[in-house]
Amino acid sequence: MTNQWITLGSFEFQSDVQVIKGKLESEGIQVNLKDENTVGVEPFASNAIGGIKLQVLKQDEASARAIYDQIRNYAVDEEGNLITCPNCKKQRTEVYYTRNTLMYKLFPFFEPKKYRCLHCNFIRRAS
Repeated sequence: MTNQWITLGSFEFQSDVQVIKGKLESEGIQVNLKDENTVGVEPFASNAIGGIKLQVLKQDEASARAIYDQIRNYAVDEEGNLITCPNCKKQRTEVYYTRNTLMYKLFPFFEPKKYRCLHCNFIRRAS
């Protein structure tokens, strides 16, 4: 049987993903960092390729997601306050980019910032 990897999240910087990787591995969960070497060699390519993908085996997804959700960083506003979802009122949002047009795939820095709620998946533009 082949191992099927599930992506838990994407990270712009290596330092951000290393903390979560260390915690998951200390709990006995095998971790794969897709595109880590590419971002390590060319950090400016991180946004273009979608960052470093933190992956775990499918059979470890539930326990890995529980650990990941406990220690992850959520999106904050300019004053450092957690951003609240206007739909469900939870404070579990992350910065989100769709990169769904050729323009945004070629020039990802032009895409407006959006936030996605990790509880209800509501997506809204940053104000």
